[in-house]
Amino acid sequence: MDTPALQLPLNGYIRPAQAAPEQAWLLVLMHGVGSNAQDLFSLAPYVPPQFHVLSLQAPYAMGPDAFAWFQFSVNPDGSRTIAADQEQHSRALVAQTVQQAAEQLGVPPERVVVGGFSQGGIMSLSLLLTQPALLHAICVWHSRLLPEVLPLQVPPAQLAGRQVWLSHGTQDNVIPLTSAHLTRARLEPLPVQLSYHEYPCAHTIHPDELRDCVQWLQGLTAAA
Repeated sequence: MDTPALQLPLNGYIRPAQAAPEQAWLLVLMHGVGSNAQDLFSLAPYVPPQFHVLSLQAPYAMGPDAFAWFQFSVNPDGSRTIAADQEQHSRALVAQTVQQAAEQLGVPPERVVVGGFSQGGIMSLSLLLTQPALLHAICVWHSRLLPEVLPLQVPPAQLAGRQVWLSHGTQDNVIPLTSAHLTRARLEPLPVQLSYHEYPCAHTIHPDELRDCVQWLQGLTAAA
């Protein structure tokens, strides 16, 4: 597994854009806990051709072909305790990887989108709130916002102009729908353009969800 022509802190797979370098965008994707870089790379055929698609693999091995951005435990009340040192390390690696991939591909931050499913979505939200200068937009599927990251959030003015796709399943039994509602409530007062959606599914990307998100990505390129 490698990233052709790229030297990055994290491993992954890349599908090059079918666009002139000065028009290309970059979509960086991050999988959920217990999965790997191949998971979201399977979405690459659906992504508009203007995008380089880079699917990253988390650094912490949990088993054969199973990785995590950070480990966690579930408390009796349903709350979660995360391995804070792992989360900090992964967040730093993600930031470095996004910045270096964009630089090596010649894509400016205003054409960079970072997204993820479940724990990968957590990493996307954290990157937006702590280092928004690295990107233009994030897409977050079936995820939640880490309370541990909120004290690190940049002043709201630094988030101006950023765009957010946030979607969740109404029957999600892994990360409850209330987590998406809490994330929405946190983002709504900020100067970001939020596109929020719910779909009749569990902890998986619904076909309509993928279709709508792809249209949203296409809209980003059309508005540029």
